[in-house]
Amino acid sequence: MTNKQEPKKGRFIEYANGKSLQEINGTVEVPKGKGFWKTLFAYSGPGALVAVGYMDPGNWATSITGGQSFQYLLMSVILISSLIAMLLQYMAAKLGIVTQMDLSQAIRARTSKKLGIVLWIITELAIMATDIAEVIGAAIALYLLFKIPLLIAVLITVLDVFVLLLLMKVGFRKIEAIVVALILVILFVFAYQVILANPDWGQAIVNLVPSAETIKDSPEIGGITPISGALGIIGATVMPHNLYLHSAISQTRKVNHDNEDEVAESVRFTAWDSNIQLGMAFVVNALLLIMGVAVFKQGTVQDPSFFGLYDALSDTSTMSNGILKQVASTGVLSTLFAVALLASGQNSTITGTLTGQVIMEGFIHMKVPLWARRLFTRLLSVLPVVICVWMSSGKPEIEEHQAINSLMVNSQVFLSFALPFSMLPLLMFTNSKLEMGERFKNKLWIQILGWISVVGLTYLNFKGLPGAILGFFGDHPTSGQVSLSNTIATIAIVLILLLLAWVVYDLYKSNRKFEESEKG
Repeated sequence: MTNKQEPKKGRFIEYANGKSLQEINGTVEVPKGKGFWKTLFAYSGPGALVAVGYMDPGNWATSITGGQSFQYLLMSVILISSLIAMLLQYMAAKLGIVTQMDLSQAIRARTSKKLGIVLWIITELAIMATDIAEVIGAAIALYLLFKIPLLIAVLITVLDVFVLLLLMKVGFRKIEAIVVALILVILFVFAYQVILANPDWGQAIVNLVPSAETIKDSPEIGGITPISGALGIIGATVMPHNLYLHSAISQTRKVNHDNEDEVAESVRFTAWDSNIQLGMAFVVNALLLIMGVAVFKQGTVQDPSFFGLYDALSDTSTMSNGILKQVASTGVLSTLFAVALLASGQNSTITGTLTGQVIMEGFIHMKVPLWARRLFTRLLSVLPVVICVWMSSGKPEIEEHQAINSLMVNSQVFLSFALPFSMLPLLMFTNSKLEMGERFKNKLWIQILGWISVVGLTYLNFKGLPGAILGFFGDHPTSGQVSLSNTIATIAIVLILLLLAWVVYDLYKSNRKFEESEKG
């Protein structure tokens, strides 16, 4: 499996078929023969960029609502989601280190040009969906913190392209440090609020063990059941673009690939970094669920949007104890929430741009300047938000807030389309001795867990697709709209399965051809 052509220079758009993220590939030195902690520190960083996607603002409402409705019951779902994420991200990082190709390059090397373009479009839509959530989150944070009108706040988010360009000048290691610092801000905000709430830690720990209650379709509280709450948490957790990103940034460390032991060490310490950072993401998501249980009185958060949560954190009547009421009355809790929202949005700016560059170069071998890539993606994401804000600007404030929140939630449907096309090839590649070699291919237990995760997540995404499409028809759809949503979802699932079959066929045919050439 090779991918070693030199890029052909052009004026604005370049042909790219070289190393993944060539500007930073292999630029970070790692110590040789040093102790565990010193070596781990050198490898720490890429996992933080990946973990950002697992504590994205899109996850916040699902976790808090789950806590409000079912107390600590869904803690086990957050744990299982995090363990699945650790497994998939381990495979993605290992693919990058061992093959020296990111996931999009690996897929493109084994599939046709037409299929590469189709997969690029699907993945771009998924990135755009996450970017819409980032635009909305950052704009709302600016509105809440500085009272900047929403339309202007949305337009200001375009300027973060210049923030990213500045960061790229200071070096990748410093970018990693900035991301970690922003993650710690988010962690501090939610930890502080939960500690003030004095939750029932015993119940939180006991419910880390799954129970039959988790998958029941009753009772229905606040419009959700335990199983739909669990589906929401799982669906909001595993992001397809993170698999592409990790397979690329895992290659930023300087490794001698002629030395198999050095490659094995790189895989080992990258896995440590990934699991530690994803463990931190698990803590953040668990804290969000505990917030829903312990910070607010049960059933008091009627509006789980960012606006609603901000208002609830400054409303003493929703607080669960006297200490929280006292702090909430000062506005500290709501302000910290908005700060965390802004920090999360800036983190997503960095990871979204890098992923966009990875898939553009990998799938269609096209490279454009980073500022142009970021500006193009951001303008695509800003446009629907601007239209939404403009169309709802003359309506009552609550309707404007609901429209923006609906846009963010509904845009996430594209993640359901994109996820199988990243997970399935990743599992097939890392299971393969041909691609990974005997030493680095997945062990049998990882293969079994991998197939369970891939099939399970694909099924859950398909199961949630009719509801996600129905969300486009508003809060009170007619029976005809429900029927139409089911029909659209069925057609979409059939098309996804056919496209997956095309991907598997191309990968299988390519592997057979490669095996025959090796024998010849």
